[in-house]
Amino acid sequence: MSKNKNTIDRRSFLKVSTAAGGGMVLGFSIFMSGCKNDEVVKQLIPEIIMPDNWVTMSGFIKVGDNGVVTIMSPNPEIGQNVKTSMPMIIAEELDVDWDNVVVEQAPLDTEKYERQVAGGSQSIRHGWDALRQAGATTKAMLITAAATQWGVDASTCTASKGVISNANGETLGYGEVASAAALLEVPDPKDVKLKEAKEYKIIGESKRNVDLKGIITGQPLFGIDTREEGMQFASVLRPPAFGQKLISFNDDGAKAVNGVSQVFQFGDKIAIIANSTWAAMKGKKEIIAKWEAPELAESTAYHDKTMMALLDSKVEPVRNNGDVSKAFAEADEVIERTYESPFLPHNCLEPMNFFAHVTEEKVYLKGPVQTPQWQQGRVAEILKRDPKDIEVHMTRMGGGFGRRLYGDFGDEAAEISSIAKVPIQLQFSREDDMTAGTYRVALKYKIRAAVKEGKISGYHITEAASNSNMYGLIPNFFPAYAIDNYRVDNAKFESNITTGAWRAPYTNFLAFAEQSFFDEVAEILNVDPVKMRLGLYENAKKNKDDNMQWDPDRMAGVLMLAVNKSNYGKAKDGVYQGLSVYYSHNTHVAEVADVEVINGTPTVTKVTCAVDCGIVINPIAATNQIEGGIIDGIGHAMYGDFSFVNGKPSADNFNKYRMIRSGEAPKIDVHFVENGLSPTGLGEPSLPPAGGAVANALYKATGKRIYKQPFVKEVEVLG
Repeated sequence: MSKNKNTIDRRSFLKVSTAAGGGMVLGFSIFMSGCKNDEVVKQLIPEIIMPDNWVTMSGFIKVGDNGVVTIMSPNPEIGQNVKTSMPMIIAEELDVDWDNVVVEQAPLDTEKYERQVAGGSQSIRHGWDALRQAGATTKAMLITAAATQWGVDASTCTASKGVISNANGETLGYGEVASAAALLEVPDPKDVKLKEAKEYKIIGESKRNVDLKGIITGQPLFGIDTREEGMQFASVLRPPAFGQKLISFNDDGAKAVNGVSQVFQFGDKIAIIANSTWAAMKGKKEIIAKWEAPELAESTAYHDKTMMALLDSKVEPVRNNGDVSKAFAEADEVIERTYESPFLPHNCLEPMNFFAHVTEEKVYLKGPVQTPQWQQGRVAEILKRDPKDIEVHMTRMGGGFGRRLYGDFGDEAAEISSIAKVPIQLQFSREDDMTAGTYRVALKYKIRAAVKEGKISGYHITEAASNSNMYGLIPNFFPAYAIDNYRVDNAKFESNITTGAWRAPYTNFLAFAEQSFFDEVAEILNVDPVKMRLGLYENAKKNKDDNMQWDPDRMAGVLMLAVNKSNYGKAKDGVYQGLSVYYSHNTHVAEVADVEVINGTPTVTKVTCAVDCGIVINPIAATNQIEGGIIDGIGHAMYGDFSFVNGKPSADNFNKYRMIRSGEAPKIDVHFVENGLSPTGLGEPSLPPAGGAVANALYKATGKRIYKQPFVKEVEVLG
């Protein structure tokens, strides 16, 4: 019997693997049916016929003469899907057919848009009202233009899917009235009615990524894809250890590399300009540099020693409620634990890169940056230019996680282009990315609980960290208000190792420490951990004030939803469950981790997650964000380890740095609370609880508590 032979190349595999909007793998049947790749793409993503003319209605909206609508997405896209979700909000209020919408990435424009930032999981939350208003206002103007043409009252007209209708049954498409509508006076926002949630037709429906076609067909969407006329490529040799200074260098070998055109010093760094990235990086390796020893050759051991001393130092509290000293003095028992975490790099899939073209007339910048306005301001300062002369364009980013908030790579690109007098793309290697980065700061927490008559009567937490401007305990988060006598201390020291925001700053490690601590306290007090948390939430209601950020009822809601959906406490034999509940980035999340011992190794097999983020704009994208945050949280809690010796990072590539692997990602079951409230953040809130849930489950599986990350070292010790 003959066999049907089918082959599929890598490009086709990538297309079929990512064709579902959420990144799920489709079957190969459509490719094996004889369709060509281009035909497959057309079947998955129908073509939109572009209009001959566009009418600009606002900074967000352009209407084509054939009814196609272009919606500008103002915020940077780092994989959080705001380039799809934000336009969905506008399209909903505009009442346009989503299949007739084209989305474009807006450049930096501080007059048209507010908060063009990808950070803090705030894009949707901050944009919610403004985006709805933009869509509703434009719809009102289009309806008014149509009503005027008909000679009827606008209040008797309706719009749906880009078509306006009147009581007589007449219709006009948006494209037919856009020119007239654009000339009308913009109505007062008070006179524009926004939809009720029950009226939504686009919001709440899963929509594929608007860049999907470009991604699966290999279009140049990312910063690293940038190619401009006359562009050269730059690589930079930086000090091998933090705190070192450049004394001298020999560039003869670099200049001998075919393709290298310029080598020069800027600051304590050396730029290599070439006609290809490969030539620039090869030239960098040929430079012989002499470096001055750092004034402070910091090592992880130095940080550990300094932080341990800081935990016992006296500092001014950032929050101090009740009488904490009295609570501890009168306690029947004091429970004290110390939790420790290492430095962590960001490890974005796409290494840092940026394009810059500096001329006498203007500065043109283009690349993957989370803070374009901040980038503009820094480059203006570096080059002594007017910010108005600096144009910033955003590309899609292959991951950010806080690393691309800082834009030091954009600063370098602009400075290099200014000196070299040519347009350049600066490209980091993976080694550059890991050794010249901005890291999650190493942290230590000391948590103490005073116990009186079987209940927590006092709570004192101290944080020790270096350069902790992007850390610091958030004084209004749980367990603030939940415990009457409550104190928070921050102690920090200055370091020349650059640290900053790392996905879910403040809480990415703190949640593990606090949620592990509360589970241990519950066990010591012989109290059910769920009931203990619910009791704390009830107590918080009595102490609530206007500064309180987390909501006790919403916290209890996600807790019970996760408990019920996971069958917490009733799992089958051999399944050990751990619970964690946390509030961050305006969102309440509860997670239950299932751990099973497989071939002698404790393994996370499932995570059940309950999320209260208000209205979910795009369910498939929201689920992806939750799943990604959980996997990220588990991976770094289990395996993330990074250290410094004499200011030099311990790892410079993935052969030395352990990350979670595909086969280690657990099954994830996500549940959203449906309450109709305004949306909050999603990119980060599922990460913080993951570590605590896993740690509490590992305890039940092994009988030993974990106080340090990465867990894998502690589990190995336990084994």
